[in-house]
Amino acid sequence: MQLTEKVALVTGAGSGIGRAAALKLAQEGAKVATLDLRADRTEEVVATIAANGGEALGLAADISNAEQMQSAVDQIIQRWGRLDLVVANAGINGVWAPIEEITPEEWDLTLDVNLKGTFLTVKYAAPYLKAQGGAIVVISSVNGTRIFSNTGATAYSCAKAAQVTFTKMMALEFAPHRVRINAICPGGVVTNISENTNLRNIDKIRIPVTYHNGPTPLTSGQRATPEQLAESIFFLLSDHASHITGTELWVDGGHSLLQG
Repeated sequence: MQLTEKVALVTGAGSGIGRAAALKLAQEGAKVATLDLRADRTEEVVATIAANGGEALGLAADISNAEQMQSAVDQIIQRWGRLDLVVANAGINGVWAPIEEITPEEWDLTLDVNLKGTFLTVKYAAPYLKAQGGAIVVISSVNGTRIFSNTGATAYSCAKAAQVTFTKMMALEFAPHRVRINAICPGGVVTNISENTNLRNIDKIRIPVTYHNGPTPLTSGQRATPEQLAESIFFLLSDHASHITGTELWVDGGHSLLQG
């Protein structure tokens, strides 16, 4: 187990990529703080980790709320006295629609959760990561980084592109403190993100394109599993990636190269 004695925070840990990442990090020996908007989801992940001999802490918070995120990090420090690893994963698709139909409130919500939420997660973790060194993985997307043809996903894509810029800015700021930060850009993944997706009149603006074998060349159109993403997250947090920082990694089976 390569992460023994390490303490990790995973946001959006109640399902999908976050849940798989939390279980993987626990399997590798880390103590894991599982944070999600829904407490019932974190409770299930904590119970699963405990049932497999690991140690976990369930936290409920809105990642776009500064007070809640500061309180969450405080609880981690009170429990374990340190924080070494962060997976800034929580996010929403939000509204995908023609620009005239996206309200300012809908725009703000998507940017607040996806971008401000990443900022707050890293901001409040930073002092503790700097204390002994550590690593961060930000979950961005192929949208806004390689793919620009998902018309209507404007707010989401802008937030995801900004997450990569944030990662690069933080890489140099954190480097003197032996803290690494990298971004993963997934393509299609089997998750429940459809719960927070609102597609509205996309057909009015979308340019029709057909992929006879699906949009993911490596897997004939099949989406990635959360467990595949968790392996990439673990790699970037581990000593295997000890000389990698400020870098984005596309984990999409060639999807973005084909569709971009």
